[in-house]
Amino acid sequence: MSKRKDGQRQQGRTAAGELVGTVLGSVRYAQDGAPAEDALEAGASMLAAAPAGPEAVSAALLAAAEDAVRRCWQGGWQPADLERIMRRETGGGPRTAVVVDAMAAEARRTGRAAQSGRGARWTAQLRALEAEVWWASDTGYLEELARRLRTSRFEATYDLLAALRVLGRLPRITPLPAARSVRANPPADSRALGRIRGLLAKAEATDYPEEAEALSAKAQELMARHSIDEALLDHAGDGGSAGHGRAAGPSAIRIGIEGPYEQAKALLLDAVAAANRCQAVWSGDVGFSTLVGFEADLESAELLYTSLLLQATTAMHRAGDEHHSRGRSRRTRDFRQTFLVAYADRIRARLAAATDEATTEAADSAPDLLPVLAAREVAVAETTGELFPDTAAVRMRGIRDAAGWEQGAAAADRAHLNQRDA
Repeated sequence: MSKRKDGQRQQGRTAAGELVGTVLGSVRYAQDGAPAEDALEAGASMLAAAPAGPEAVSAALLAAAEDAVRRCWQGGWQPADLERIMRRETGGGPRTAVVVDAMAAEARRTGRAAQSGRGARWTAQLRALEAEVWWASDTGYLEELARRLRTSRFEATYDLLAALRVLGRLPRITPLPAARSVRANPPADSRALGRIRGLLAKAEATDYPEEAEALSAKAQELMARHSIDEALLDHAGDGGSAGHGRAAGPSAIRIGIEGPYEQAKALLLDAVAAANRCQAVWSGDVGFSTLVGFEADLESAELLYTSLLLQATTAMHRAGDEHHSRGRSRRTRDFRQTFLVAYADRIRARLAAATDEATTEAADSAPDLLPVLAAREVAVAETTGELFPDTAAVRMRGIRDAAGWEQGAAAADRAHLNQRDA
């Protein structure tokens, strides 16, 4: 009797898996708009009435979600990328939540060893997304999901199918280089990075431009020193062979570029990347830029971009409010786009000057510095070319507001990132 029940259970799982596959094929290839909505409703109805039963359907859908996530990993995507693209495509909510659940299920199945092999950043991204298996059993996942979302099982199934439609239609993207083996950060490095984060956090929080200027200047000074120290240590750690230190070569990270004004924000990130000896490649269709560089430089660029973007956005809104209060409404898309572009343009020049100044001062006491930095620059350019052999310059449009340009440039001037101005 037990063998017969096991056989029936296995047949049910097989039938449910085949039905889920059929439904997903119909959903994935349906045209956008009404045809897609009809396919989702029909698919959720078919699964609700499946002879195999709700438990088998639940397990089959979760297995399909795991497989979809695994295919995305093979296609170059990472956890933070998937969460970001789901929010962009679906507006967040339950469809993003079920994709995070699928990541957790896939991580559980592959095991800790496989996750560890994907690198520390991968693990950190899953942790930041809180991707954990919270449900008691795969066969009960849909019921538990419906209760968690305070919705019906049918609606939970609909949302899961809609999420799988998005995942199934994602393009392959350039995979990032494998994690590089780098030395563990000594206490001095950890203290320096902690000070940089603290200074930028204070710069973002203050309402006083003069205080923000001094804090940002000090943070930039520490970043430049940290980058140079890392370059020289890598050089010394490899016996003096420029460009091939403890960090075996450049690596890469992705940074989300959220709308609106994506082009202007990508321009700001490019300016910050260049000043920190990295290269940025914007992928506007999927909403992120890829930064290529050495580990210390990547971390500095990400920290500084996050801080400057917040400061620029705050200044942009403040400028718009001031003009609005004077009866000259500048709370328009043209004003804001132009403001951010002007901010990025001026910041680029100021950051470049600050980096050049710090490098010149350091080179006076370290004669090997300039050849080391030149070799690292070549390595970054070569890695970028390998990852992105076909790139094109982006022409900015919508730069039509003179007041926006003037205000944005003035805001960048107030940032005062040149350490001599501190």
